[in-house]
Amino acid sequence: MAPFDRSPNGIDLKSLHRPIGMAKKQRRKRDEGGRNAPGKEGAAPPSSNVREDDRPMRKEENVLVEWTKSIVVALVLFVFIRTFLVHTFVIISGSMEETLLVGDLLLVNRASVGSRVPGTSIRIPGYSDLHRGDILVFDPPHEEDMKLVKRLMGLPGDTIQMRDKIFYVNGEPLEEPYAQHTLDRDDDMHPWMTWQEEYLLPQEGNGSYRPTRDNWGPLVIPEDRYFMLGDNRDTSLDSRYWGLLEGWRLEGRAVLVYYSYNKDSLRPFPWVREVRWSRIGDFVQ
Repeated sequence: MAPFDRSPNGIDLKSLHRPIGMAKKQRRKRDEGGRNAPGKEGAAPPSSNVREDDRPMRKEENVLVEWTKSIVVALVLFVFIRTFLVHTFVIISGSMEETLLVGDLLLVNRASVGSRVPGTSIRIPGYSDLHRGDILVFDPPHEEDMKLVKRLMGLPGDTIQMRDKIFYVNGEPLEEPYAQHTLDRDDDMHPWMTWQEEYLLPQEGNGSYRPTRDNWGPLVIPEDRYFMLGDNRDTSLDSRYWGLLEGWRLEGRAVLVYYSYNKDSLRPFPWVREVRWSRIGDFVQ
């Protein structure tokens, strides 16, 4: 080193004369070399084949898949619950007044009486026995694609009859506080009621049997058959007319009025303006 390359204090005088830009370039190269060196902290991540534009698209696809899964699960649960556990029913006639009113929306317990597996003849048994007085929803035998609600009054093995509007079971009159008689019209024979002759007690089948709305029987109910009556006895189209009900036709037991409104109202939007608040939440008895 030349004698004048250093100051008296030992400072390298040549370094003071180097261009500032050259020093910055050298420092930048050192920094870039450190960042790009493999295995060192701060190294750049390996290059990826996924473009930045593809990431939002993949995120949208994942959201769509999750929504689809949620909808499918919800539909499966809905079908399962509706098929095997609970059902709904709307009262559209006055055959069960005053127990049930037109415009009552019912919650029906299917699991209690059992239910059929769709598309098969297999029936899952219910967890409770049927009792006289149960209010049941069922498929009637006289018309397809219809569901009715009536009170179960005759069980397998019962001998039932009606005399002057009084219902008898096994020879004893039954107390029926729920029964309504609203008409005074003539008690005429109905041609549909001729089916009863097949189930008459043997001593009654003398060829002169003429059943009417208020006088019929005595009938013996065979196994797996049920006799249904409406509480409004004078206006109900029930087992007196269309016959005994097979067990497989039962849909469920009515348990609760979850909503009610005056369906016969002439006011617009009666389901909002004519709500029967006092009936909502009532248990069906």
